[in-house]
Amino acid sequence: MSKPPEPSGPSQPSGTPAPPALPVTFRPGRTRAVLLTAAVAIFAVLVVIAMILPNLNPGERVSFVFTGALLAGVLVLLSRPKVVAEESGVTVVNIATRRRLAWAEILRVNLRPGDPWVFLDLSDGTSLPALGIQPGIAKQQAIGDARALRALAEARSAREGG
Repeated sequence: MSKPPEPSGPSQPSGTPAPPALPVTFRPGRTRAVLLTAAVAIFAVLVVIAMILPNLNPGERVSFVFTGALLAGVLVLLSRPKVVAEESGVTVVNIATRRRLAWAEILRVNLRPGDPWVFLDLSDGTSLPALGIQPGIAKQQAIGDARALRALAEARSAREGG
């Protein structure tokens, strides 16, 4: 059986993309690449410095390596954010937290000019930042990702509500 064509016109407003196929993961790819590259570079530089400086005792060398590992760890944590959309709902992974949401809990997906990342307005009256979609380095990608997540949320809430 062939799938019927996507609706257009009033049920598919102009400028609203058709929802992407699920599952889909949104994450700031360029930002993540920069952070992970910097983590490796910082760790490598501090290890090399620890090994080539002749007047360091073993404790100081370990201190350099530990500092490099600590800085790299912070950068890896900063590269962690993502938003995973699946049939059953959305998982928002931020720097130190992970939250699972049902589609019905998401009332609106917001990315206003000047916002550092997407905010999800939730049915409990709160707003959840979704750091996995952020316009920092890749503004157009973030706008497209926010629109795709918004289309998914609207399609799923219409399906669950109707």
